[in-house]
Amino acid sequence: MHSPAPVTSPRPPALLAGTLLTSLFAVLLALVAAQWSPLLTLDGQIANGLHRLAVDDPGATRAQRILSDWIWDPWAMRLLVAVAFVWLWLREKRLLAVWIAVTSAVGALVQQVLKWAVGRERPVWPDPVDTAHYAAFPSGHAMTATVTFGLLLWLLHLHGARRAARTTLLVVGVVSVLGVGFTRLYLGVHWFTDVLGGWLLGAALVLLSATFYAYRTAPRE
Repeated sequence: MHSPAPVTSPRPPALLAGTLLTSLFAVLLALVAAQWSPLLTLDGQIANGLHRLAVDDPGATRAQRILSDWIWDPWAMRLLVAVAFVWLWLREKRLLAVWIAVTSAVGALVQQVLKWAVGRERPVWPDPVDTAHYAAFPSGHAMTATVTFGLLLWLLHLHGARRAARTTLLVVGVVSVLGVGFTRLYLGVHWFTDVLGGWLLGAALVLLSATFYAYRTAPRE
């Protein structure tokens, strides 16, 4: 008589999504590191087209710099995480407070390590409209915004926030994440694949962090 096959619990959707996004990022990273010609061509076409617009419209360029350097700056994003940390700490949800702070810090560390490891040069222009430091891949602005709004949306979900609040934050988050990516391209300080890499890795980090938090806090039989 055969014993019944063991029952395996389904993998959480967040884990599957996070793993998929990590895999996509790994593929993108390999193509960027290998300087795959079709990808470089796409990057160049997007960069050249947007740079011409930025040079021709100084007013729009100033607006993009305000958005990029102040509204969606990585330190402004980290300040939002700090506010959430304090709020959770005061409500005595200290594990969760530390968890989001560590996730944000890990995101910052990972992006810097990757910038150093890949060492990708930023676009160079004879008539630049903005400047940026360090290597290009992945975009720190894009990744930090993705991690920040991903964490905030996760917190609203955990606390059972009303649908209107979640929808509002989702809209603000999508606009911010896409918007900051566009500003970095428009200002000529990143390639498209830098921004795409920041989006992919930031979303993967949040999904995997949320998955491991759920595992860590799940009741044990």
